[in-house]
Amino acid sequence: MAKMDERVKEMFQKQQDVVLATASKEGIPNVVIVRAKKIIDAETILISDQYFDKTLANMKENPRAAVTVWEKTEGYQIKGTVTIETSGPRFEETARWIEDLGKKFNVSLKSKGAVILKITDIYTISPGSNAGQKIA
Repeated sequence: MAKMDERVKEMFQKQQDVVLATASKEGIPNVVIVRAKKIIDAETILISDQYFDKTLANMKENPRAAVTVWEKTEGYQIKGTVTIETSGPRFEETARWIEDLGKKFNVSLKSKGAVILKITDIYTISPGSNAGQKIA
């Protein structure tokens, strides 16, 4: 497993939106913007599923996914393997978090699942001679 360093964690937490990429078992890609996300620990990211359709189908067929975070000319791609929790303590906590988030914005939100991404690799996507280099 790879671990996020403090800079990658800071970037992830600072960005309101990140991009989540998945692919079907046939390799057909799908990319969505994600806002309901948090760091569990240096090796694990949680993403709440409120609206996933193709993304959910892809993750069930092919558990490999990538998250991209960026700000101006600095960015990182975080790759890993996902599991989907639809019951249990972590899912219940996620469901409460999303419901409370919806109340803040006067919108009804409901989490259908907690997507747990265990990080396997991290790459820089910043332009320059190190672009695409594996950093963890």
